[in-house]
Amino acid sequence: MSKIGAIVLAAGKGSRMKSMSSNKVTVTVAQKPLILHIIERLEALNLSPIVVVVGFAKESIEEILKDRVIYAEQKELLGTGHAALMGLKEVPDDVTDLIVVYGDEFSYPKAKTEELIKKHISTDSGLTLLTINQSNPYGLGRIVRDKNGKLIKIVEEKDATENEKKITEVNPGCYVCKTSFLQKYLPKIKKSEVTGEYYLTEIIHLAIENKESVETVHAGNMVWKGVNTTEELEEARRLFNDIKF
Repeated sequence: MSKIGAIVLAAGKGSRMKSMSSNKVTVTVAQKPLILHIIERLEALNLSPIVVVVGFAKESIEEILKDRVIYAEQKELLGTGHAALMGLKEVPDDVTDLIVVYGDEFSYPKAKTEELIKKHISTDSGLTLLTINQSNPYGLGRIVRDKNGKLIKIVEEKDATENEKKITEVNPGCYVCKTSFLQKYLPKIKKSEVTGEYYLTEIIHLAIENKESVETVHAGNMVWKGVNTTEELEEARRLFNDIKF
């Protein structure tokens, strides 16, 4: 019997948002803090427990969510892979699978997330990720498939060839994983020589390298917005009414 929980990554400083006293996930979209949109979507899926990884300005998040979630603290901001590992440490032993999302994204429709979870369970995969199409995929990890449509790698912007940059199917960062899969591979993520951080996306590469079962669910041209800058926040606010949750 599967018991599915969630880890929400919300520890980062969000330096491009230029906020010194509150975490960027507390900004409001449609009169509600962004992090609260995330938590309500996860609660609607009956996922429990929900672990929120906090770090920078953690009090600003705790003031909003209070005791409706479990908190894990990332005391050193060493990237999303390290944050997920901190969250994993707070997950109870009876949780078999986890959905992992970022706290600064809000537009995963319930039906599509349910489809992602259902496929993950039915295929018994270690990792199942959502993919979407973006007309302007700049800066996002491109989904590279073989001639049979099987995922063979995700290539980041800086590493992409000119042909790979033309790919519009991308990884927005919504995963469902077996808890045992995360326990095995999160500690194996290597530190970036450039930034000194551990990136969560590396677990996909580790899974493929180690011939683990990896599945995808394609959500097409879904409206999606990560909020990393004030400009992206304004765009998210404009897009909100177009999103069918």
